Amino acid sequence: MTQTIGVPVTARSASARPTTRVLLAGGVTAGPLFLGLGAVQGLTREGFDFTRNAISQLSLGDLGWIQVTSFLLTGMLAAAGGAGIRRALDGAPAGTWAPRLIHVFGVSFALAAVFTADPGAGFPAGAPQAPAASLSWHGAAHMLSAMVGFLALSAAFLVLARHFATHRQRGWAVSSRLVPLGILAGFAGSSATVLAFTAGAGLGLLWLTAVTARLMTTLPAAQK
Repeated sequence: MTQTIGVPVTARSASARPTTRVLLAGGVTAGPLFLGLGAVQGLTREGFDFTRNAISQLSLGDLGWIQVTSFLLTGMLAAAGGAGIRRALDGAPAGTWAPRLIHVFGVSFALAAVFTADPGAGFPAGAPQAPAASLSWHGAAHMLSAMVGFLALSAAFLVLARHFATHRQRGWAVSSRLVPLGILAGFAGSSATVLAFTAGAGLGLLWLTAVTARLMTTLPAAQK
């Protein structure tokens, strides 16, 4: 085995890997980053109205690169959190499927960055005041990515609910079963108001932060 200064290569490679806590911190950060950047942009970009426009539309216009970057970073951080959850729950049933589903969620955000939402409802500047009558191919791909991603995230919460119930963390188990209902209700209500969709998506992102932070606090010392 090749060594440098008396340290085996395998040991040095292992020490260079991100710790479980660092990976989980990515999952904790993903939601607040996305929602925070969306809030700042929505309040400062001309023509944007949270009661009429979805955060996804911030990917359009001259400053759209900021929201595109936000989508990409959020997807990467969520995927990192999924990897951290796999390590944190190593050997537990939830340690297999919850991370896989969260990785699907992360990939959906990357796809949402590539396939932008359609203009409409007055945004960006110069867009028709009415919502788009039909979706473009990239708008449809964007919506499909979001739907698949949040369904996967909801399924991950249900898997984690079983984990919490097994460990007698009743409050976390019940909440992880209720949050998916809130996400689905938000999506169902989006036909009436875009605020419902924003609320449902925001709930999912913030609960991802909460459950990942919870798992971080219960890490064995050896995994930190």
